Amino acid sequence: MSQAALREDVQEVRVDVAVRLSGVTVRLGRQTVLKDLNLTVPHGEFLAVIGPSGEGKSTLLRVLAGLLRPAEGTVAVASPPALMFQDDRLLPWRTALRNVELPRDLGTGGTLAPREALHLVGMDAYCGYFPAQLSGGMRARVALARALAQSNDVLLLDEPFAALDALVRERFNAELRHLHEKTGRTTILVTHSIREAATLADRVAVLRGGRILAVLDTREKTQAPPASPIETQLRSLLGAGDSTRIQVDPPAQPSRGWLAPTAALLAGLLLWEVVARALHQPFILPSPTQVWAALLKTPSEFAGFARVTVAVTLLGGLLGSLAGVLIGYPLGKSRPLERFLSPFVVASQSTPIVVLVPILTAWFGFGALPAVLVSALSALYPLMVSTIVGVREVRATDHELFSTLHATPWQRLTRLELPSALPVMLGGLRLSLSLALIGAVVWETVTNQTKGLGYALNQARTYYDMPRQFAAIVLLVLLGVALYLIVTTLERRALRRRGR
Repeated sequence: MSQAALREDVQEVRVDVAVRLSGVTVRLGRQTVLKDLNLTVPHGEFLAVIGPSGEGKSTLLRVLAGLLRPAEGTVAVASPPALMFQDDRLLPWRTALRNVELPRDLGTGGTLAPREALHLVGMDAYCGYFPAQLSGGMRARVALARALAQSNDVLLLDEPFAALDALVRERFNAELRHLHEKTGRTTILVTHSIREAATLADRVAVLRGGRILAVLDTREKTQAPPASPIETQLRSLLGAGDSTRIQVDPPAQPSRGWLAPTAALLAGLLLWEVVARALHQPFILPSPTQVWAALLKTPSEFAGFARVTVAVTLLGGLLGSLAGVLIGYPLGKSRPLERFLSPFVVASQSTPIVVLVPILTAWFGFGALPAVLVSALSALYPLMVSTIVGVREVRATDHELFSTLHATPWQRLTRLELPSALPVMLGGLRLSLSLALIGAVVWETVTNQTKGLGYALNQARTYYDMPRQFAAIVLLVLLGVALYLIVTTLERRALRRRGR
């Protein structure tokens, strides 16, 4: 064959054929799922693949999407395909529009704009909704829009509407056929429904025993048989299927959750006042009014003490949390690495932080640096553990989605693993900041150098000023509660977006 003829033949394959499989064999473990499979799908064709369960239909789509490599044979796809899974696999922290924008964010988007993709599936009015606010059918539409925004030509559908009820599924099938005619995408649909395959597809491939037994042309569709009287009556009672339902939250009621803890706090203060007055021993137990008077006596001095403790706590908490994430992430990704380093991790957590004070003093002196280090070491462990747990709880299905989008490790980290692990990590941060505060106070109390609230405690104890000691303790408690409430608020907002 001449070079010109060869170039002409290659051009014809590139233009006319979207998918070509030649002698493809796929083995999963010891089982051969696909055997010497050959298939050609022209551009713009709607092909349905039908067959019994467990015969390799979904495996075929995963081979085309690049998730599985065949043991033998070749796979040629004209353009990077988009795979729509049986479940929607929407990221709960992204709105509908942001989910459809995911392929473009990862650099694998097609030419179709995300808003236009949502418009094609009738979801442009709900682009600002989170998945938890949408019904199952609406989430399926958003997943389809994401697939349309990802691929310019080849669309792979793995029973995308199998979880929907029959009426909604029938409506979606009609919309899917209309969408195919409008966009001209090469579409390969896996289904168990014979009627669905014959109605939607241009051709139907029958897959059984890992082989394609036949490919039937269904372009000349015969008229559907008349419905029975029972079916007609049922349809009249059920009406048309509609998946457009918003998960509306009940109207927000004024929160009264603060009443019980406030009442308990007031009761505790009252009991404290009564007991202190009954003892009449301010050197042992000062009353709340005496503590308040001690605070008002030198408010600027207490404010200075609190500023120092807050600064050390926040710097130490930030440093320890950052170190916890940086250590916890690789440990969460690699169990062998976690087992290898586990003796050091356990030893670091089992060592009382107070025994490190003399060492840090010898190394760094009595300045702010060792105080921040003690606070950071106290804060490290909880966030390290929560990062390990959060990273391991990322759904395997989401990892598979990112594999079809050809995400880089950095994109997988920043757009999937950290956002998915965020609620767990915020729970760890709550404890880390509390321990960072304890570490800061331990340093101030033991060294008596950094002039924070721990220093104020030592100072008051030296002069046997019990009301002043209690005043410093009250400020420490309030500081701890404030840090706890800030992180809890962030945690609730993160969970509310996810419908939890």
